[in-house]
Amino acid sequence: MAITIRPISANLVPLDLLLIADPSEQQIALYLPHAECFVAEDERVLAVCVVKSIDPYSAEIVNIAVYPDQQGTGVGTKLLRFLIDQLRGRGVKQLVLGTGTFGYQLTFYQRLGFRVIEVERNYFLKHYDQPIYESGIQHKDRLMLELDLSET
Repeated sequence: MAITIRPISANLVPLDLLLIADPSEQQIALYLPHAECFVAEDERVLAVCVVKSIDPYSAEIVNIAVYPDQQGTGVGTKLLRFLIDQLRGRGVKQLVLGTGTFGYQLTFYQRLGFRVIEVERNYFLKHYDQPIYESGIQHKDRLMLELDLSET
């Protein structure tokens, strides 16, 4: 079945999908009402990307998640490329996002041209009530990445 990508109302995005990328319902509740959401779907939602405007020329991805059974299939790449094209078409020049300092997510973003611009020490310790582990390692610091949309 063909994958389609479309905007979706924030209140219709499956919470279980958002929690894959951000384990805090409290954090999600802070950014979701002020963001724009896109989903990739076939007969069901497969992935979501949530982006918020910073100003007319810059935006931040605050959540991007793919259901585990769809990871590695290219659906996340297709969704992110769609978002990049949409934002570029609106005149956005800078796209930023925050992620952990290790893991497959970092490689995913770097493959699409994102570059590290900042390290926020102890971000996950300060902003999350519960520790976040991946591959048995606790996330502590957050990397801020940027994609210059005028270059790509």
